[in-house]
Amino acid sequence: MLIVCALSAQDGAGDAFKVKKSALSQKIKAVAPIATLLSEVPQTVASVYSKEYLSELKAQTATPRRPEHQQQLADADGDISMAESVALEDISMELSSMDILPDPGETLIPSESSIVAAKQKRDRLRATGSSKADEDGFISLEVTKRGALKDEGPHPESRLMREDDDLGEGDDDMAEYTGAQERISLGKKGRKTEERKRRAGMIEMIEDAQEEADDEESREWEMAQVRRAADADREMAIQQRAKPKDIHIPAPIPQMTQIPTLGPAIGAFDMSVLAVTNSHAVSATTLVNLEQERQSMQQQEVELRKMVSDAETKRSWFAEFRDWVETVGAFLDEKFPVLEKAENEFVSLIKERRDMLSVRRRDDDEDDLVLFLGSSAAPPPPPAVDGEDAPTPLTAIQRGERRLARTMRRSARRSRGAQQVEEDGYSTDGSLGADEAADYSAALGDLDKRRDEVLSDVQAPEFRDPRRGLAVRFGEWREQYGDSYRDAFGGLGMVNAWEFWARLEVVGWNPLENQRGIDSFQWFQDLYAYSYIKQDASDEDPQLGPDGDLATSMVSTALLGRICKLLESGAFDPYNGTHVPRLVDIVESIEAALESEAVKFHMLLKAALTPFREEVERTSQAVRDAVGRAGQKLPSFDPQAPPARRRFLARRLKLLRNLVRWRKYSGERFGAGELVTRLLQEGMLPVAESGWDVGGGDVLRKAILGLPQELIPTELKLRF
Repeated sequence: MLIVCALSAQDGAGDAFKVKKSALSQKIKAVAPIATLLSEVPQTVASVYSKEYLSELKAQTATPRRPEHQQQLADADGDISMAESVALEDISMELSSMDILPDPGETLIPSESSIVAAKQKRDRLRATGSSKADEDGFISLEVTKRGALKDEGPHPESRLMREDDDLGEGDDDMAEYTGAQERISLGKKGRKTEERKRRAGMIEMIEDAQEEADDEESREWEMAQVRRAADADREMAIQQRAKPKDIHIPAPIPQMTQIPTLGPAIGAFDMSVLAVTNSHAVSATTLVNLEQERQSMQQQEVELRKMVSDAETKRSWFAEFRDWVETVGAFLDEKFPVLEKAENEFVSLIKERRDMLSVRRRDDDEDDLVLFLGSSAAPPPPPAVDGEDAPTPLTAIQRGERRLARTMRRSARRSRGAQQVEEDGYSTDGSLGADEAADYSAALGDLDKRRDEVLSDVQAPEFRDPRRGLAVRFGEWREQYGDSYRDAFGGLGMVNAWEFWARLEVVGWNPLENQRGIDSFQWFQDLYAYSYIKQDASDEDPQLGPDGDLATSMVSTALLGRICKLLESGAFDPYNGTHVPRLVDIVESIEAALESEAVKFHMLLKAALTPFREEVERTSQAVRDAVGRAGQKLPSFDPQAPPARRRFLARRLKLLRNLVRWRKYSGERFGAGELVTRLLQEGMLPVAESGWDVGGGDVLRKAILGLPQELIPTELKLRF
């Protein structure tokens, strides 16, 4: 009963944590638990019988013969493992050595005296309260000590029942599971029967566990392990059987080698030396190549470092240059409106002067036409302007006063030492009166002052003089970064920026009255010096730079447009004999800078011919209107008519000669020859026919003298 309790306690402790194992491991360990559990049973009961005493008792006791069926049963159970048999035999010997476990083959009946002595001893021990099991004469009925298998509480010496023990321990209710009803067989037959039952139960539990835990994968793995172990054993056995016996094998005797001679040895040595020499040459060549590559890489590194340094220097320089250009742009944005205002004022002065001369010249022509064609040729008064009175037609007295004023101007001119002219009508065409001339000169003086005031508030030298700013900055760009300078057309950019100072310098300059040439301006000289690069200070023949002649670029971009505008505004007087040679010189200097077929040059030629065209059309219209108003009616004799006709024709002759002179330079561009023919046919021939014998024919004879035949009208050819 105690053994079964111990086994039950051991099984209960194992239910706390159960490790699921494979079926093979459960099969292997199926027979081990009973031996392990039996071996762990504490042997706390001290036997009072010695081995000699027990041997003597067994020898004196007759052992009955074992029946046959028991012998067969014992033989059938002979497959119990060695460990289990040993454990069971030890337990059997201990139990058989106890005095309370009699041998099943004999019956021990204690004597009456021993029973009485035992009862007295128990009473004495109960009276004294001693509970020691090892006192003399005390016979313990327990195989083990009480404290080894159960908990006796905090007072094991007390004989009082615990409170929960009154209600029962529940052994009867749970006897089937706790093993309370199990009995321990003391005989060999009983022990074998119990062992058989125990093994059958264990096998049943193993099968149940296999049914729960066994699966296809585990079985395959187990069979693989079994086959592996079997194959390993089979291979080991085969190797052991196939292992040959140790047989002595003698070492082979090498064949006889001939003694080397000196010739082959020297040849082999020479080949080795040649191979080493070739290897050394290859290695030396490799070293040389590596050294060259190393030097090349070092040189490339130096070049790359220089490139990086140059790139950084270039970046910083261009950053500073960009900031400076933005500053120049802001300066020009502020000053250009002031410059344009001064230029427009000068153009207005030129227009005002032209209008004054045109009005006076038109009045002179009207007076002369009225004198030799009669009063009926006088033009009607102009229409009235809104809010003003209608002008009255001029009387003869008023016309006489205008002629008197013209005579006085001519006399004043001659008194100042002016050159005498052959005929009247030459010296007064382009002259202003004293008052008008004084006012015009004063206006030009004020214009010069305002031009100087444009840069009066500028203190920085590089903004007052482009030689210290633009020329220096763009010169550094051209010198240090020539490729970038050429790709970006840096020279043209500098010309565009320099245009402000060039136009400021030519404000108030009339190229037809001022003898100053284009090449005399400071900006022209500075740009010319910038365009031609000197190799050193002593170089007398500088070479033209990559930008070309920037002075001519400035003429074409800035100056040419200003000259065209001045010509169209009235700076050029087609009646003035000194303007035409001056105009030819200006145009020739510009033609040297530009191509003759350039569009801008054609614009200049057209602007120069425009004043001639306007005067020819005005003259033709005036003559046609006057002749139409006079009709076929002959005017009354007037002694002033012949001089008036000569003056009118002299002015037309002067216009014709200037037009022919300009045609010699420009050719038939824009219809110069057509204007000559039209002036002769429509402006001079009708006037000459009104007084052919009194001077008209002589003037036309002078006019056609030296003209090409294709320019002379057919009517005029028939006259001569």
